[in-house]
Amino acid sequence: MPQGQPSNVPEDGLSTRQRRNRPLLMVHTGEGKGKSTAAFGLAMRGWNQGWNIGVFQFVKSAKWRIGEQTVLERLGRLHAETGEGGPVEWHKMGSGWSWSRKQGAEADHAADAAEGWAEVKRRLAAEAHDLYLLDEFTYPIAWGWVDAEDVVETLRNRPGHQHVVVTGRRAHPLLLEAADLVTEMAKVKHPMDAGQKGQRGIEW
Repeated sequence: MPQGQPSNVPEDGLSTRQRRNRPLLMVHTGEGKGKSTAAFGLAMRGWNQGWNIGVFQFVKSAKWRIGEQTVLERLGRLHAETGEGGPVEWHKMGSGWSWSRKQGAEADHAADAAEGWAEVKRRLAAEAHDLYLLDEFTYPIAWGWVDAEDVVETLRNRPGHQHVVVTGRRAHPLLLEAADLVTEMAKVKHPMDAGQKGQRGIEW
């Protein structure tokens, strides 16, 4: 795509403006580091455009408070106080989901994942957000906690103008086929290979 020009223009009857503004289904997958980090950067870019951002973390422990969460939640508060940017919601499966009455309770992970996906489906139907970040959502699909065909059908047929980005390793082939944009992070080298653990400011 030299100078941002597409390599081919499909004969789909759409204008350049219509084609440019289509909602996207994006997948960040692969064995390399940076899948979630890139998606959170996308969320910050969307916030700057005034988008309503919904983050749903499907695997990470509720005890982990990553740096991006602090930043995005502060941006959400800034929007509430000043109107700048857009609203932000952040939900974690590990805390029982913030809309659930059983928050903080020990629960079956598969049931929690199914509950989270059911809520995402409800929000998609209601066109609640402009950007949905389904972080590490490939794992519940791969483990059979969430049905891949249901995910793909729902995301393909979502109404309105809603962008969705899914992160995680080993993305299901059906999800890859349905996506408009797929990025595979390939690991070339990693400090853990030399015995170095994660560090502040790099991993969280």
